[in-house]
Amino acid sequence: MLDTEIKQQLAQYLELMEGDIVLQVSAGKDETSQNILKLVNELASMSSRITVETAALERTPSFCVNRPNENTGITFAGVPLGHEFTSLVMALLQVSGRAPKVEQKIIDQIQGIQDQLHFETYISLSCHNCPDVVQALNIMSVLNPNITHTMIDGAAFKAEVEKKNIMAVPTVYLNGEVFSSGRMSIEEILAKLGIGTDASEFNEKETFDVLVIGAGPAGSSAAIYAVRKGIRTGIVAERFGGQVNDTLAIENIIGTKATEGPKFVASLEEHVKDYPIDVINNQRVVSLTKKELIEIELANGAILKSKTVVLATGARWRNVGVPGEMEFKNKGVAYCPHCDGPLFEGKNVAVIGGGNSGIEAAIDLAGIVKHVTVLEFMPELKADQVLQDRLYSLPNVTVLKNVQTKEITGNHTVNGLTYVDRETGEETHIDLQGVFILIGLVPNTDWLGDTLEKTRIGEIVVDKHGATTIPGVFAAGDCTDSAYKQIIISMGSGATAALGAFDYLIRN
Repeated sequence: MLDTEIKQQLAQYLELMEGDIVLQVSAGKDETSQNILKLVNELASMSSRITVETAALERTPSFCVNRPNENTGITFAGVPLGHEFTSLVMALLQVSGRAPKVEQKIIDQIQGIQDQLHFETYISLSCHNCPDVVQALNIMSVLNPNITHTMIDGAAFKAEVEKKNIMAVPTVYLNGEVFSSGRMSIEEILAKLGIGTDASEFNEKETFDVLVIGAGPAGSSAAIYAVRKGIRTGIVAERFGGQVNDTLAIENIIGTKATEGPKFVASLEEHVKDYPIDVINNQRVVSLTKKELIEIELANGAILKSKTVVLATGARWRNVGVPGEMEFKNKGVAYCPHCDGPLFEGKNVAVIGGGNSGIEAAIDLAGIVKHVTVLEFMPELKADQVLQDRLYSLPNVTVLKNVQTKEITGNHTVNGLTYVDRETGEETHIDLQGVFILIGLVPNTDWLGDTLEKTRIGEIVVDKHGATTIPGVFAAGDCTDSAYKQIIISMGSGATAALGAFDYLIRN
């Protein structure tokens, strides 16, 4: 089941266990059941602290990770390998008694929950966003006996997934009702439960010298460069890492041959936390006002004040803007082929977008789905030629160029797409079960209104120092009018903006 290299790594982690655990298994004669039995028995053979028992559980195949004579509420319905292997390892350690790496404030909030909460998370093993949700909910289950959590592999429980019309992962149910979809941190989960930070906690904060809005590559770089100047520095962001969290393969960070978005974000966060930077996470900024100081208003009503500000709010997936897109989001309309692709196995899907991202998605999906239709607005694809060559070599791909998507259709879920031939005006409808939209990014600058100069598409205009048209306000990364949107360029522009802010401080 586990190869030699993984077993060697696992053995090191199992040595960190602090107490005994029991793996209670409900298995049948199907292949997934047999794989679960192989996995748990292999784990038991590697540590004297692990024992295996047969049990009658809600789902078969599945297994629980418990302490002797104590139900922790953590269940894996499916084989937690792939991206979920880390979730399994963390569950083993935490159930054994090893404390999770969570701030005490968060622990107190979790332990204060009195309601009975039963979470179920539908995942795919290829999803790089799913483990964050699984691990967060597992931690909550370990810390509070009122909370339980089951990870469900959609590939192992296809009938259940289809019955609930789950077409995006991770999808979380709470007490039988849909709770959320998409990547969430433990802080975001608590906020959605109505357990958040009171505005008064922020109102008493001292004035910052530099306050960074956004915690992606640009924001992290800006904060580190600022704090290294010995000045009071803070970061406020909705989620650490931003858009990079949704990126799978990263192979162009010089000095790092290859990494993945979530792994890269974790290293950014670790680096930031090495410095005395006041990190204010899971908070949305709603306005910026230039007075004697620069005032930043949060969605919870709190006001943060700073002498300078660096805007590093990044960008988000661009929408097509056609009927049906929002109605069927996560119900057949998707944006991440790596995460959601396995849910469309054997089905017909479309990819809107002929750039590198769109064509890479089409190639990826072609190995999973029945047929892929690529729709490109322009007369020619924009992707690199090597990607185009690969695409055209695939037998189950159709490429439509010079077409405009008019409508995504469906009932409860997507059932098709209507497009218009831009040369002839002819309308055509194709039957589909999924539509993947990959047409680039749009800057997260709507909240700024007309307070500073932006381009027609909303990018913040900056000079060579990262300065905006408001004195003391700087900007960096994908939210600006930089010519190229790349992680490494964002990091460099974050450093430039921080140094620009420092120069402003010493001159004013």
